[in-house]
Amino acid sequence: MALYETTPAILHSINSEFRLIHVSDLWLKTFGYGREEIVGQVWTGMLTDQSRKYAEETALPELFRLGYMEGVEYEVMRKDGNILNVVVSSVMTYDAAGVPLLSITAITDITANKRLRAALENQHEHLRITLDSISDGVITVCKGGKITYLNAAAEQLTGWKAADAQGQRCENVISVSDQITNRSSKSLINNWLTGGDGFAASKEVILASRDGKSEYHVEVSSAEIRSIAGNEVGIVIVFRNVSEQHHLQKELLFRATHDELTGILNRGEFDRRLHRTLQAMSNRDETSSAVLYMDLDGFKVVNDAAGHATGDRLLKQVVGILSRIVRKTDTLARLGGDEFGVVFEHCSMSVVRGIAQKICDQIDALRFQHEGQRLHISASIGLVQIDEYWQSAASVLGAADSACYVAKESGRNRVHTYSVDDRMIKGRLSDMNWVRKIEAALDHERFVLYWQEIKPLSEPDSGYIHGEILLRLIGDENELILPSAFLAAAERFRIVSRIDRWVVRKVFRWMAEHHDEIRHVQTMAINLSGLSINDGDFHAYVYELLDAIDFDHRKICFEITETSAIQHLEESVSFIESLNKYGVRFSLDDFGSGASSFGYLKELPVDFLKIDGQFIRGLTEDPIGQATVRCINEVARITGKRTIAEFVETEAVEKLLKQMGVNYTQGYLRHRPAELDLILRPFSPAGETARSTH
Repeated sequence: MALYETTPAILHSINSEFRLIHVSDLWLKTFGYGREEIVGQVWTGMLTDQSRKYAEETALPELFRLGYMEGVEYEVMRKDGNILNVVVSSVMTYDAAGVPLLSITAITDITANKRLRAALENQHEHLRITLDSISDGVITVCKGGKITYLNAAAEQLTGWKAADAQGQRCENVISVSDQITNRSSKSLINNWLTGGDGFAASKEVILASRDGKSEYHVEVSSAEIRSIAGNEVGIVIVFRNVSEQHHLQKELLFRATHDELTGILNRGEFDRRLHRTLQAMSNRDETSSAVLYMDLDGFKVVNDAAGHATGDRLLKQVVGILSRIVRKTDTLARLGGDEFGVVFEHCSMSVVRGIAQKICDQIDALRFQHEGQRLHISASIGLVQIDEYWQSAASVLGAADSACYVAKESGRNRVHTYSVDDRMIKGRLSDMNWVRKIEAALDHERFVLYWQEIKPLSEPDSGYIHGEILLRLIGDENELILPSAFLAAAERFRIVSRIDRWVVRKVFRWMAEHHDEIRHVQTMAINLSGLSINDGDFHAYVYELLDAIDFDHRKICFEITETSAIQHLEESVSFIESLNKYGVRFSLDDFGSGASSFGYLKELPVDFLKIDGQFIRGLTEDPIGQATVRCINEVARITGKRTIAEFVETEAVEKLLKQMGVNYTQGYLRHRPAELDLILRPFSPAGETARSTH
């Protein structure tokens, strides 16, 4: 039995119940079983349904009846579920009475061979179908240059029937041209016949049909035909029709260079052509090129009121106006949603200004009809003359954008020409420079936090600190830059909310990190911009931070300006009420600067009113300012709010404010801004905490 098991063959023995009695080691390895789990099992249980039926109904009964079987194919399932194809041959052993005992069965695994045979059969079938339905045109030509054969595809491409073409000179049947080299049909064919372009080389040409009505873009290749003896007897020319690919490439190129909605050039192609114009300008002395940058005024209102589909129709009408006015030689492109650009070449600035003004006039005169309404837009245009001053397409376009911005800021529906000495353009460029610095500061942690104390006036100094978080930008020379230098640009370019997010996140984490070191800090105020007050995503961001960062939320007081609160009253009230639930308080900054301060005050659930600094400076000599401060303080008292006077710089002003009943003061008189971490000094009941920074 040991010899049976170790024999290097796939062997098994079954009894009359088809149960496995003995199996060889190679059998176990082949089918993936252990000896103890398979011996005694029914052999046919390992077979697929079809093989099992054949084995139980035909093959095995014949084996026990005849005593042998040979070359029977089964499909056997391995333990892991994979199916093997095997060939089985068996002989029976008998006892002394001639009763069948066990089979001795040899198994051959033919899975790999069967798969290979199936693959070869599939490949053969594939080649047969391919040859039967080949779409390439195949033409054979004898050594003398006459046609000997055309297949069906070649008949369709050339317009010649095979019977008519046979015996014709090759150049009479094949009419081709090369658009790149302008070589004639006869010259090209001669090269193919002589191998001048290299046999089997592929080249794209245009193939014309016999009647001249059809042309096809084809890839042509050729190869020698040799006899069994190795002698050259002709060539085979293969034409592959690539007309569809050619048209598709043209379509893809068009889509890559044109705006999908309007059909004019897109931003990428505009930039390439502007770059080409700049390169051409560097090679000549004249300055006869210019760039126009146009932004539609009021288009967003149309989009919001009438929908994007209506806005798209309006853009197409605008493009129609532009296309009629600009010259055919000019480069007209859509640069963005409602922004357009034109590159003028060989055109004086006086002519360019005239074209630009005509565009403004005609767009202003356009009255777009929608559901009985007449919608109106206008255009703001910036112009830049291209000369040796400009080094890149981006700088030219940026200057044109700045000039367009000045046109828009100056009243819209007008043309503004760029000048390096233009004060408004300088301001625009300065803003853009600040935006780059702000983005770099956000990305590389170039902002730092400072604070300034808010001192109580109307109650004893308890030693608890109230303060306001202040922001500083670290400059290129490591100097500290005040927010007054960059916040206006951040607001104009609508990135101020990113700054707000940075500050809020930093302060929250700082409070959590220094929990035990700020027990003496009662309130720290954080300024929020008007954009953040009206930004639902910013609100969600603050809620998420409050839920995620563990610190005393009651120490936070958000400062929002009176103007932004009134402009976004509903959003402000909702935001304040939501954060009140966390224990966060609010202060209304610059109070008194708005025209409707008192009218809206009762609707804003804030805790503090910060009196606008314009009333505090020179308060002792300003009776109107004094009356205003008294009025604000009285209204605050009645409505249960506390008042803070900012920009307090003299003791006389502080004394007067105390007499008026103002609750807190803030200013250089008592505390100059200091680094935030200086507030972390241990709490002193004597109230001397952090005063060393005064």
